[in-house]
Amino acid sequence: MDARIRALLTANGQICTTSQLSGADVDELTVARLVRAGILVRIRRGLFATGSVWREANPEQRLGLCARAVLADRPGAAASHMSAVVLHGLPAWGGPAGRVDVVCSTPRRRLRSGIALHPWPAGITPVVVDGGSVVPASVAIAQVVVEHGVVPGLVCLDRALHEGSVTTDAVVRAGDDLSLGPRARRRLELAVEGSDATCESVGETRTRVLLTDLGLHVRSQVDIRDEDGFVGRVDFLVGDRVVVEFDGMVKYAGADGRLALQREKAREDRLRAAGYLVVRLVWADLDNPERVFDLVQRAMRQAA
Repeated sequence: MDARIRALLTANGQICTTSQLSGADVDELTVARLVRAGILVRIRRGLFATGSVWREANPEQRLGLCARAVLADRPGAAASHMSAVVLHGLPAWGGPAGRVDVVCSTPRRRLRSGIALHPWPAGITPVVVDGGSVVPASVAIAQVVVEHGVVPGLVCLDRALHEGSVTTDAVVRAGDDLSLGPRARRRLELAVEGSDATCESVGETRTRVLLTDLGLHVRSQVDIRDEDGFVGRVDFLVGDRVVVEFDGMVKYAGADGRLALQREKAREDRLRAAGYLVVRLVWADLDNPERVFDLVQRAMRQAA
């Protein structure tokens, strides 16, 4: 790849626009050749990303690349909703895959080629993230709650609270700035009331919500001790003796993962020796409430 193209991509976080390529004296035939070779990937009309970066990116990272590319092509716009959540480094779950949301000078909401244009909310001042204009994290979280529901909003709100990048008061104020209607305001109230700063991952938040929806009394991030001292901090304690752990499995990859698995097994053996029953959940379980309810109820009966 030409050094000028590499420099352009490097300067813009591995994305670029047709106009930027033209400014670097790259013609349409060259762009087409680079796309055919997989060196560039066309992610939107007139918007490109480095091929290797795009192919290795997960869905959140791809949304971030798309959002930054759209911002580069739309001066005066700011990323919003789930696009802003991703650019703020928060987890995104439950929104439309691949849709970029921005606030701009449009008089009404419009959807064009996978880009949702929203009227600029009165009183909202954007911030700059990696050179792009983005609504504040508190505003983005409130928008996600209103647009996509309480659980998608909780996924990013829990992480933001855990990191200390927002407060619940700031999210409530963001809702005031957005001039929400009664139903949307109730959604935001439910998200704020149900938030938990001790949960830091999508899986943990979704597990907590599921257990709560099943009518179980749940405590998050509980320290467990036995006669020898501290055993560990468990994801959730249901009742007095049932430990529920969410296991994303990713942490067990490679040699370090095998060591982590050994430590996890030793920890679980100590929990069982101390009289706790352990229920482990994986991603598929989070969409199967009947199975989770049965597993936890059986463990509670054994613990009684």
